[in-house]
Amino acid sequence: MKFIKIFVLSLFSLTVAAQTADKSLAKKGTLTEQQLQRWSHLDLVKDSIPGMSVDKAYNELLKGKKSTKVIVGVIDSGVDINHDDLKSVIWTNKKEIPGNGVDDDKNGYTDDVHGWNFLGESNNENLELVRILKKPDDGSAAYKAALEDYEKKNQKMLKNKFQVDFIIAADKNIREYLNKENYTIEDLKAITSSDKKIYQSKMVMLSIAEDAGEGFRDDINDYKEQVYDQLNFNLNKDFDGRKIVGDNPEDITNKIYGNNVVYSKERKDSFHGTHVAGIIAQVRNNNLGGDGVADNVEILPVRAVPNGDEYDKDIALAIRYAVDNGAKVINGSFGKDYSPHKEWVWDAIKYAESKDVLLVFAAGNDGKNIDVEPSFPADTKDKKTEIAKNVLTIGALDNKYGENMVADFSNYGQKNVDIFAPGVKIYATVGDNKYKYEQGTSMASPNAAGVAALIRSYYPSLKAAQVKQIIMQSGTPVPFDVVVGETAEKMPFSKTCVSGKIVNAYNALKMAETMAKKTKKNPKL
Repeated sequence: MKFIKIFVLSLFSLTVAAQTADKSLAKKGTLTEQQLQRWSHLDLVKDSIPGMSVDKAYNELLKGKKSTKVIVGVIDSGVDINHDDLKSVIWTNKKEIPGNGVDDDKNGYTDDVHGWNFLGESNNENLELVRILKKPDDGSAAYKAALEDYEKKNQKMLKNKFQVDFIIAADKNIREYLNKENYTIEDLKAITSSDKKIYQSKMVMLSIAEDAGEGFRDDINDYKEQVYDQLNFNLNKDFDGRKIVGDNPEDITNKIYGNNVVYSKERKDSFHGTHVAGIIAQVRNNNLGGDGVADNVEILPVRAVPNGDEYDKDIALAIRYAVDNGAKVINGSFGKDYSPHKEWVWDAIKYAESKDVLLVFAAGNDGKNIDVEPSFPADTKDKKTEIAKNVLTIGALDNKYGENMVADFSNYGQKNVDIFAPGVKIYATVGDNKYKYEQGTSMASPNAAGVAALIRSYYPSLKAAQVKQIIMQSGTPVPFDVVVGETAEKMPFSKTCVSGKIVNAYNALKMAETMAKKTKKNPKL
């Protein structure tokens, strides 16, 4: 991230044959369902899809090689540890006796057998800007900016509520007309009523259905929930989601709170974290759902991300908890525009660096240039200089190689986003033993974290900072202009991130092997 001093790899000539990448490699036509479910594992040259060459790495590099188990911390909304495709890869604290109500390992967290939950029974939360506005106006630039942002976001959500209410009403009209709770696109097309209300409702729902596909009603319900959650919780100044946790979020010294249940009381509220965990580690080649990137890891769940903005205190303590319990890679698929106690997070990042732990963060989904606009967490105080060498910030790719390969929602930045990874239509675990496609830099980050875990598993002698540099330097370069952000600006891909590359597991593992041999001969490198 940012102006990076190449402090290791430049010490010796490491060359990994980079794939020659041009627009002619783009796959023609639509991906099959099988291709779509694992596109992030496919290879650009072989499959014409800008995946991370994970399958190629397993097939050509890793067969017969020994690996070391790596603990990967997942700081998120919680993880469904009973999912059939995850339960065998969930971390267990062997120093704790389950359910005895005693803090056996004396770390302050009683019965933390599979991780810790810093949110306790809470889930819904305000945005950070709302929490700022709930305090007295101190005349600061931050307060003024928060007030302006609040007005914009609130007005936008009120408009969205009008839209979603209109769609819900149209859906109700169709269900009542057809006398069926669930209907298909063909059902819509077959409606011939001349009733103005029914005709209008048909056209509204048909437009949505043909764009979204047969799962359109689920998408509508998800959209409704998102909009209403924003208004009822995230932007609601009268709502306080923290009061049931029992701590003071302004006091970092108050560290022991929450509980040992690493998923939300409502399992659906841990949907996000379960999906993230699956991208990294859902069991490979077991004929269930998709495959994780890494094959010899344990997922350490740390619940610290609510439905709303995370607290800086929770994130700082979550990082420290994962580090202290053996994580060598930590994924953080969360982010916000305001960070009142960012110094607590910075201190945690430095602590992780001191313990040789790699942090992988999502770049954010606002379609903005974070070299210019605020985005947290960050490993910089001035958007130019890193405070540590153990943080990777990941942008999101779509599966269509070419000028539209950067996801339109993905943040970017030549100084503050390190590299890009697949983040659109990623198939992974969700609650109740199900799987779903999701998108976001939240999905790109664990794809990259999975590659980092692979490197640390097969080449455990390499340090976190070395793994970061390997991933950045070994990626596949993209030698053409791409469209980025909300304004659909066109720029060279090399200006969207520090490396100008996309993550490539095959190249990274080859480079890792070379570096591991070099460092074995000369441990001072």
